[in-house]
Amino acid sequence: MTTLKAKLHDDLTAAIKARDELRSATLRLTLSAIAYEETAGKTARELSDDEVLKVITREAKKRREAADAFEKGGRAESAERERAEGQVLADYLPQQLTDEELAAVVAEAVAEARAGGAEGPKAMGAVMKVVNPKVAGRAEGGKVAAEVKRQLAG
Repeated sequence: MTTLKAKLHDDLTAAIKARDELRSATLRLTLSAIAYEETAGKTARELSDDEVLKVITREAKKRREAADAFEKGGRAESAERERAEGQVLADYLPQQLTDEELAAVVAEAVAEARAGGAEGPKAMGAVMKVVNPKVAGRAEGGKVAAEVKRQLAG
């Protein structure tokens, strides 16, 4: 079992013993998503820590989107629950980049792409290829894309 997955199992056990309903429910759903990912496809396999991290990131994104949808639908209590679950998952994700740090990474990638001959909005793909490995898991894709577009336009 990967170390991150083992940590999730241990934390689930602790949450159940502490009768922490929110944390135990969130960790159960996340472990279920990991198990689904492991059995998806033709053969069952053990996920690496990086793959487990991607599943946790995806689950956290689902919580953010659901909270926004509930907020728009006037269901503040459900939105609050989704945000709380997102906070539980955030404990397992790497520290997110600040807007300034993200802007600096993107600026560096834009300069690199321009040195390679890519200019203007058409350089989006080239810049994203450089940026994505540098920010993997530490910034949301939509946020990265928006920053790249902003810098390419400017």
